[in-house]
Amino acid sequence: MSRTSPQNSDHRKSRNVVREVLAFLMRHWRREAWCVAGIAVSMLVATGADLLLPVFSGRLVDAVASGAAHASTLRAAGYAIAAMAGLGAVLALARYLAFLGIVRLTVRLMTRMASDAFWRVQRFSTDWHANNFAGSIVRRITRGIWAVDMMDDTLLLALLPAVLVLIGCPLLLGWRWPAMGLLVGAGALAYVGVSVALSLGLIAPAARLSNAQDTRMGGALADAITCNTAVKSFGAEGREDARLRKVLLKWGGRTRRTWMFASHSGAAQMIALLALRTLVVGCAAWLWWRGRATAGDVTFVLTSYFIVHGYLRDTGQHIANLQRSVNEMEDMVGFESQPLGVADRAGARPIRVTAGEIVFDRVTFRYGMQVDPLFRDFSIRIEPGERVGLVGHSGSGKTTFVKLLHRLYDVTGGRIIVDGQDIAHVTQDSLRAQLALVPQEPILFHRSLKENIAYGRPGAKPWEIEEAARLANAHAFIERQAKGYATLVGERGVKLSGGERQRVALARAFLANAPVLVLDEATSSLDSESEALIQEAMQRLIAGRTAIVIAHRLATVRMLDRILVFDNGEVVEEGRHDDLVRMTGGIYRRLFERQALGLLAREEDAFLDEDELDEEAVS
Repeated sequence: MSRTSPQNSDHRKSRNVVREVLAFLMRHWRREAWCVAGIAVSMLVATGADLLLPVFSGRLVDAVASGAAHASTLRAAGYAIAAMAGLGAVLALARYLAFLGIVRLTVRLMTRMASDAFWRVQRFSTDWHANNFAGSIVRRITRGIWAVDMMDDTLLLALLPAVLVLIGCPLLLGWRWPAMGLLVGAGALAYVGVSVALSLGLIAPAARLSNAQDTRMGGALADAITCNTAVKSFGAEGREDARLRKVLLKWGGRTRRTWMFASHSGAAQMIALLALRTLVVGCAAWLWWRGRATAGDVTFVLTSYFIVHGYLRDTGQHIANLQRSVNEMEDMVGFESQPLGVADRAGARPIRVTAGEIVFDRVTFRYGMQVDPLFRDFSIRIEPGERVGLVGHSGSGKTTFVKLLHRLYDVTGGRIIVDGQDIAHVTQDSLRAQLALVPQEPILFHRSLKENIAYGRPGAKPWEIEEAARLANAHAFIERQAKGYATLVGERGVKLSGGERQRVALARAFLANAPVLVLDEATSSLDSESEALIQEAMQRLIAGRTAIVIAHRLATVRMLDRILVFDNGEVVEEGRHDDLVRMTGGIYRRLFERQALGLLAREEDAFLDEDELDEEAVS
């Protein structure tokens, strides 16, 4: 059995990545075909003018070297000078037009690619986002779109004219001296081959590792900065410095290794160029010695070779830049092959929800590669306008129930129906627009309070936003802010307290005015005053709509129409609060008694603390 060496595997992987990235770029180039064609034609014209300059420089030298000041000699010299000036003007104008085109092309491609990458990332699964740092994702996209700038320049402004020169010069020289043309052509081909081999086999694998560590560095920075409150609360700045230092040391080692390989490659290329130049100059001198070349011919050969030499020298760097661009675009291009978490089906239509009836019809669902499903033939019906509470231990299926309703995951079997419409056959954005969600940890944008409240209905008028805030008991604290509704809330709402963030999320739900409402632990981890304000606002919010309330604090669900008690993906108990607390040995009763005892203990502690304060005051 044959075994593939790691070097061969890396080489093959590098070739595959190059093909994928270039294919990705070509697809975008096809959408700008006229612009790409204009740039290519301009560069070909400029390069053609560059190729012909040595011909006329040789004729000028021949005219000058003749030593005769005849009219014909002067005409020949003047013609050569005029031709060189004309070619120079053509070269300058064509390159200018090419640069204008490349600016337009690159900006359009970078904009479109960033937009496309963002579109896909927004639609990746919740699991994908949970397993990727936000900072790393941003780094992959920004690094990729800036690599497009380098790749466009390298392919259209550098390698395209280089290819024409490396083909055209040997042909022009070979037309007069076949041996010279063969020498320059073979030498140029060998140099390009060595450069490509060094780039793919040596630099590319090292650059891939360096970029991977660069992505981890971005993730580590974003993670620590985003959680700066936790860092400060534990005085852990030094620990985070040390943690980042480890990441930076590894990044530095890999980056240094990549740069060293690039330096070694550059030295090898320079040695090859010096050898080729020595051979060409020696061949030109030999032709002159044998009387097969005039002084002008030698000038033509040397000038042509110096052009080839310049392009070859730059070609080595261009190949390295191309490989670097490929490595930096690799992650962004990979987004295109990454499957969307949940995709709309062909022909999906917007959902229309009026009553708010929800039916889980024999639903089966399992996470990822799990063998045993969480839900198996699960069926439940929620009446229009019914207020339902979901209760149970962690992992019992409450949150999964809500995620399936929002179609964050597709069911394995069965179907979910909202107002008679299978949610698998409707567009996701229209479905979620009809299911207002107030999460356990409200996520706010680093935008104004007004923008955050209006996120569910961007076109809302100021008085509607204020009314929603009043209904959510948020208006009073907003008015106390220095800039009122124009106050920026900080990243993820960090400038607000937990209760204030929750009330902003409730105001957002009031304004969205969706027929179905989902409250996910909306009163957890709050002080008693904030909880009272939020529960009061919740009672107003759920009135007249279908409401699903997930709660650990059972006081939240006591007044609901029905309570579903989950255990291992099944509804094991259901009914009103008063009925469930009477069930001997029931899960709900056990949870209720445990919370009641905990509340009683906290009240006793509070009374003891007050007694101690009274004794201290008396003493």
